[in-house]
Amino acid sequence: MRFAIFSDIHANLEALEAVLADAHARKCTHFVCLGDVVGYNANPHECVKRIRALDCPIVKGNHDEQASLVESSTGFNELAERAIKWTRDNLTEKDKAWLRDLPLQKQVRDFTIVHATLDMPARWGYVFNNLDAAASFTYQRTTVCFFGHTHVPTVFTREEGVRREQLEYVHIEPAKKYFINTGSVGQPRDGNWRAAYCVYHIENNLVEQVRVQYDLAAAQKKIIKAGLPPLLAERLAIGK
Repeated sequence: MRFAIFSDIHANLEALEAVLADAHARKCTHFVCLGDVVGYNANPHECVKRIRALDCPIVKGNHDEQASLVESSTGFNELAERAIKWTRDNLTEKDKAWLRDLPLQKQVRDFTIVHATLDMPARWGYVFNNLDAAASFTYQRTTVCFFGHTHVPTVFTREEGVRREQLEYVHIEPAKKYFINTGSVGQPRDGNWRAAYCVYHIENNLVEQVRVQYDLAAAQKKIIKAGLPPLLAERLAIGK
């Protein structure tokens, strides 16, 4: 049994399709989405449709929440706000209703999924350091929890203390706890433009961080054609 676990698609259809194709090639049998299906890029409806067709476990991201509202309830920066207004206009009412009803956290088999944090998932806090991770570990009831939101692949491990690492392979030990960020499919921010996701090899107790090339130029052209801010296209190429 292999789970493809991914987050922060952000309406980048080219990146999503590349990740799904790669996951199938790696013989993944199950799929899990950690939220932020929409926002920033030019194919929000198509990405919602693709994820709904997977019928996979999913949790809500902050962009999913804001896109489902009439107007934003939190202070997005100007770039994100312009993108989310455009996104609302390019989603159907059924899309918005589906996004609105997504849960904030969920247990899948013997692991947990959340978009942001386990301590206050609706506050959309960011986990960048050991102190941030420690707050979520307090509420973590499973050995492994996968999260997104920061767009940076990271592994936090709790044993006697909390350790932060960037690892290609994580060997899961039952005596420890792991809070694992899968990175972003549609808008990586770790300086690597390629789409990021994780493969969880259940039988081998192994989590693999994966990067996948996709048609970057096509995604950029769609952003410009849609009238979205050009900076959104430019940042895709530098992974920031």
